[in-house]
Amino acid sequence: MRRRPSPSAALAVAALALALPAAHAADAPPRENLVSFTTTASIEVTKDLLGITLQAVRDGNDAAAVQAQLKKLLDAALTEAKKAAQPGALDVRTGNFSLYPRYGKDGRISGWQGQAELVLEGKDSERVAQTAGRLTGMNISSVGYSISRELAEKHESEVTGQAIQKYRAKATELARQFGYAGYALREVNVQTADSGGGPRPVLYRAKNEMSMASDAPVPVEPGKGTISATVSGSVQLTR
Repeated sequence: MRRRPSPSAALAVAALALALPAAHAADAPPRENLVSFTTTASIEVTKDLLGITLQAVRDGNDAAAVQAQLKKLLDAALTEAKKAAQPGALDVRTGNFSLYPRYGKDGRISGWQGQAELVLEGKDSERVAQTAGRLTGMNISSVGYSISRELAEKHESEVTGQAIQKYRAKATELARQFGYAGYALREVNVQTADSGGGPRPVLYRAKNEMSMASDAPVPVEPGKGTISATVSGSVQLTR
């Protein structure tokens, strides 16, 4: 036979449940004299990662034939590019491969168009550019520099330290301006980012229509980017 809890036991449990939130509230510091703000620091660096995207486009009445043409072009370009591949210096990978119908005025399928991409990326700009210049049959659709993960990680500690120092200095100054002796950290969030950018579209015609030699390197020049850190949060002003 199951026993029912006594009224005194039930009252004790209820009292304990009410006391726990009150105890936590007593332990938490008062939410007064709080100031929230953000500081940012940044470092300018030279972008070190070159990316070139090459593209082949084919049209035809038969979807299978268009796909076969693109596959043949991509396989040949991939084989040639891999000859110069070297981890970090030049990495080769395939990009988008798509096939879609073209419609006539009557709304019916009148043909097929497909495109295939090959992406060259690496820190050895000369190797990347020369390899892109040797890949006949594919057009360059975008060229751009970005900040590599290694370069970003190299400077993250430095720029984060600068942002934290600025945050502490601003907290001290705010406390002084409000007539307080100091401050205590309440909440803080640190984030890093870079504005390295990436490949940008270029208007290049097919290489067999260009005046330069088929194996001439693509002209490239790295630009500048920034690595930044942001510190945000709140401090409690103290007497």
